[in-house]
Amino acid sequence: MEINYDIWFSNEGKVFDEKCFAILQAVEETGSLNKAAQEMNLPYCSVFRIVRRGEEKLGFTLLERRRGGSRGGGSRLTPKAKEFMARYKSFNDDVSETVRHIREGLFEL
Repeated sequence: MEINYDIWFSNEGKVFDEKCFAILQAVEETGSLNKAAQEMNLPYCSVFRIVRRGEEKLGFTLLERRRGGSRGGGSRLTPKAKEFMARYKSFNDDVSETVRHIREGLFEL
């Protein structure tokens, strides 16, 4: 049996969740918010909105954006975004481990 859950941080609405985390990971891998959106099969405007809302609610910049389009534009994570993502992942991993222990104690007879 599995126990499923979602973790997100909120501040008058959802601020940072698995989707935002995945978007930022994809930006880190591709070097582009547009490429990240394509890789995730999501509309660019939705991905942009999720990141922008995160920046507004968290109070710091997640992406450094370079204009230029096909001639050298792109995005990369800010140092603060990398630190926040590492903490989010650590927290999520800790919760996953705790849930696993609880599940084993309650449902594994």
